[in-house]
Amino acid sequence: MKNNPETLWLENQICFPIYAASRMVTKLYTPFLSQLDITYPQYLVLLTLWQTDQMTVSEISHLVHLESNTLTPVLKRMQGKGLIERQRSEKDERSVIISLTEKGKALRKEAMCIPQQIIDQFASDEINAQEIHQLKQTLTKLTDILSKKEMVPLRQNV
Repeated sequence: MKNNPETLWLENQICFPIYAASRMVTKLYTPFLSQLDITYPQYLVLLTLWQTDQMTVSEISHLVHLESNTLTPVLKRMQGKGLIERQRSEKDERSVIISLTEKGKALRKEAMCIPQQIIDQFASDEINAQEIHQLKQTLTKLTDILSKKEMVPLRQNV
């Protein structure tokens, strides 16, 4: 397969179906999240804070797999909407603590129906709830493995 031109065909790449599925799943969330006036990245941040309020930016960044420079504008917009508060840590002034406001906490109740609505959107004759659960487990395993690896390009023999 070394010099096989099919190696570089789009449908032969592991990245493409994952990328395409991710974009389509995110698109499924959009109408539900727009009713709450939040974006998908804001939803991810809220999910982490609903689970554990008062987290540092770096902790949230690690959990949602977003770089700090990508996450910071998301957090600023959320603060502007009154969903979160940002405060410098007393222990480490370089660290910023993110916490939910009452409005951010209240939004949780409105968002409770979203996971089931998404599963209902997925479920069909072609894929059932068990297959969706299995896919989630496999993707979680893949994410865990990849997050532990330091990706170093292998040198090609030219």
